[in-house]
Amino acid sequence: MKPMAQIIFFSIVFSVYGLINYYVGSRILSLIPQQFRTLSLVIFLFLVLSYIAGRLLESYDMPFISTSLIWIGSFWLAIMFYSFLSILLIDIIRLFNYLFGIFPDIIMDNYDKVRNFTAIVLAAVIIITVFAGHINTRILTVKSVELNISKTVKDLDVLNIVLISDIHLGIVINNSYLQKIIDSTNSLNPDLILLAGDTIDEDIKPVIRNDAGKMLRQFRARYGVYGITGNHEYIGGVEPSVQYLIDHDIKLLRDEYELIDNKFYLVGREDRAISQFTTNNRKPLDEIMEGVDNSLPVILMDHQPFGLNDALEQGVDLQVSGHTHNGQLWPMNYIIDMVYELGWGYLQKENTHYYVSCGAGLWGPPVRTGSRPEIINIRLRFNQN
Repeated sequence: MKPMAQIIFFSIVFSVYGLINYYVGSRILSLIPQQFRTLSLVIFLFLVLSYIAGRLLESYDMPFISTSLIWIGSFWLAIMFYSFLSILLIDIIRLFNYLFGIFPDIIMDNYDKVRNFTAIVLAAVIIITVFAGHINTRILTVKSVELNISKTVKDLDVLNIVLISDIHLGIVINNSYLQKIIDSTNSLNPDLILLAGDTIDEDIKPVIRNDAGKMLRQFRARYGVYGITGNHEYIGGVEPSVQYLIDHDIKLLRDEYELIDNKFYLVGREDRAISQFTTNNRKPLDEIMEGVDNSLPVILMDHQPFGLNDALEQGVDLQVSGHTHNGQLWPMNYIIDMVYELGWGYLQKENTHYYVSCGAGLWGPPVRTGSRPEIINIRLRFNQN
């Protein structure tokens, strides 16, 4: 990572994280009786710092401690998020009451009791939401999509693709869940498996320690398993992650294409994070695709679904992406819809098809409340010979 980019990136992340926790913590501690505030503050700071401490300790040979801290901190991220939204909503309502006097007398006459009751109810709702969201992360779904491509391919009428994005292999996404992904994928008898970035969750050490690569070799597909880089491979140090995937039978396409069995092209782009974390830049798509014969089907993997028109202009038939998680935590999915032309699901623009997966795994909180983890079974149908 570039030193200046590293400073800017982590400064922004820690500043936002610190401010949100200060806001949440100050409001929660104000509800705690005075004699318990010191202990409550210590517990609160432990929760706030546990994720950061766990990530730092990943570099040392203390897997039990780092894993425990990361799990505790990951759940805190979800609790913090929903606590922040709840407290913010309450403060907005209180502001309206201050300006317009909207609270009835029964609330104002029993203000402390109403405040404490509201805090208890919201705490229960948040805990239930986080618990249910955690269960939801393990309910892997398979979505089937049928697409027609107006091109003729010799001896191939249908290409059976399984798209998997954002596994985030590491501490939270472990081997048992990876096995579920592999079993579900192989049961579809794919011709081609596409790993559309963020296969590794930042630090490669837990992946190596768990020997997840041995399991990655279990993927079975007629034309093989192909992948691209995502932003999290770059955050954790891209080259060790890429080499690990290559060493375990996953072919990485890095701003390059491959003609597969003389039937179709597969193009893979470097993630946009390359310029943020290294001194390199990714190539323009038109430069990558020099030499591609557009009379054959062209499939593009690009982790972040920005600039969809690039694929359209280059005559790509299908672009697959991930990255967005569809917000992962509701209501972040609404923000995703504002940021991306296609934040999740399917879109067709002229003759170019797009599919953005919300991912098979997750990042940060081991919680999904905006969607379920998914693998996508895409059946590409070509014109009959």
